[in-house]
Amino acid sequence: MPGKVLVVKDLVKSFGGLVAVNRVSLEIEEKTLTLLIGPNGSGKTTLINLITGIYKPDEGKIFFDGGEITNLHPHEIFSRGLARTFQIPKPFTKLTVLENLLVACPRNPGEGFFSALRRAKWTKSEKEAIEKAFKLLKILRLDHLWDQEAAKLSGGQMKLLEIGRALMADAKLLVMDEPVAGVNPKLAHEIFRRLVELRDRLGITMLLVEHRLDIALQYADQVYVMASGSLISSGKPKEVVVDPQVIEVYLGG
Repeated sequence: MPGKVLVVKDLVKSFGGLVAVNRVSLEIEEKTLTLLIGPNGSGKTTLINLITGIYKPDEGKIFFDGGEITNLHPHEIFSRGLARTFQIPKPFTKLTVLENLLVACPRNPGEGFFSALRRAKWTKSEKEAIEKAFKLLKILRLDHLWDQEAAKLSGGQMKLLEIGRALMADAKLLVMDEPVAGVNPKLAHEIFRRLVELRDRLGITMLLVEHRLDIALQYADQVYVMASGSLISSGKPKEVVVDPQVIEVYLGG
């Protein structure tokens, strides 16, 4: 049976008199694609900012991969294998697609002051990093663009590149903020198919904030719904979309 890779318990976050996240608890099983949805202002972004360490909770706890990460800094959380991608990707535009992935590779001995002088110590690691990068690029369908400058990619391809960079850093859980925002429907489906392939082939777990439910719900394993800072529903996509509370506050029923 799959384990719980992320556990959130009774999180609370207020800004002045506004309670943005109100006693939210959720669990994400490993090797699943989970959606976090809700109307604008429902608290979704605040919740993922708490999970990724950008905000500190007023109350509650966050556990990732068996350990508590509640008050860790973002870089500490990232180093444990929880990575976030943003709605607007920001690659290194002057570097190639391959180079963008390689700069995200952790613990490269060729970058050390003394180890760089011992070529035999780092050439093997560099070869393995390149092989790993091409494996990811092939899954993401970017392998034919490996030597292109990132600036020449389309918006959708840049989103895929950002996912690839997170995975080069050995991410176990990807938290993604609207991965198909601003992308045409055909490419949006392609991005989700690539995410499903990453889940199935590499065992990557994903938590996505997404508004394009007509597309996203087709690929999700689990859905959580927020409104006014609280969770109002959770379950399989086909269960959530017929929940009267969801219909009332989110789907315009």
